[in-house]
Amino acid sequence: MSDRSARYQALQHALKERILILDGGMGTMIQSYRLEEADYRGTRFADWPSDVKGNNDLLLLSQPDIIAAIEKAYLDAGAD
Repeated sequence: MSDRSARYQALQHALKERILILDGGMGTMIQSYRLEEADYRGTRFADWPSDVKGNNDLLLLSQPDIIAAIEKAYLDAGAD
């Protein structure tokens, strides 16, 4: 069984047992990266006609590694 398959099965098992919530102070965690306008834009929004700094929802598209690292930190801390 692959590692991904094992993780998926563990998730499915946990979902059958309890409600799973991944929650935390995302804004605070994002601020710790001290991102600038260009970081929010990435390449995907490089030519966007208005400022996007502070639009944290865009980071899932422009900085997915940062969002993944934050989510991993919550999981490592014991969040469900």
